[in-house]
Amino acid sequence: MPRRLPVGALVLAALGVAFVALPLVGLLWRVPWSRAGDVLADDATLTALRLSLVCSLGATAIAAVLGVPLAWLLARVPFRGSAAVRALATLSMVLPPVVGGVALFAALGRRGLVGQYLDSWFGVRLPFTTAGAMVAQAFVAMPFLVVTVEAALRQMDMRYEEAAQTLGASRGRVFWRVTLPAVRPALVAGLVLAWARALGEFGATITFAGNFPGTTQTLPLAVYLQLESDTGAGLVLAALMMVVSFAVLVGLRGRWLVRGGGAVIA
Repeated sequence: MPRRLPVGALVLAALGVAFVALPLVGLLWRVPWSRAGDVLADDATLTALRLSLVCSLGATAIAAVLGVPLAWLLARVPFRGSAAVRALATLSMVLPPVVGGVALFAALGRRGLVGQYLDSWFGVRLPFTTAGAMVAQAFVAMPFLVVTVEAALRQMDMRYEEAAQTLGASRGRVFWRVTLPAVRPALVAGLVLAWARALGEFGATITFAGNFPGTTQTLPLAVYLQLESDTGAGLVLAALMMVVSFAVLVGLRGRWLVRGGGAVIA
């Protein structure tokens, strides 16, 4: 039978929906739709959109390469200090993005903890570059992938992996041929969430990579710049970002849930 909430809880729930929906409705109401076509066809907008796609996809690739093994480690290998590692892996989810950008500077800047050696040994300079924007976005987005994949790995039936190992498959082969296919829905959802978070990243990007058109000015940064000079154009771009983010969440169809202490795929 469907559960019924008390009237008071329903009222508060309705207020909660209104609280998160009204600002979005207000944004759509304020957008000068008659200018939307011109704004979206503008060269600066198209450049920022292209750069946003390039950087967000690059950040998602970085998150996948580093985050999936990290999730596997946290889910399957018990070790002392795992709680601290998990906290570090998810810290950027709650860390103010600007602080994340400052931390990236301290680590990867030209005089940073590691950046000084990247510069002197390999001539690699990340701040204020497109690659730096990717790194900043990956730093903020990777926890979404780690949390989602780790929870799926914890709930996976390990008997399939054990059976494959009994039949002589190596650990690497089991990981690629059994484990990853079994958690594919979680992996896809985690990648999409990480991509969406990277696409909308602002604070860490502008702090670590700057706001240079054609190089590091992604769509969120273009929104910020337009709101200072052309409010109407800024509202159009903000609405575009909102629609993309909403479409991503609707596309996942509620699959990123919380069950048993972690995010899982329904």
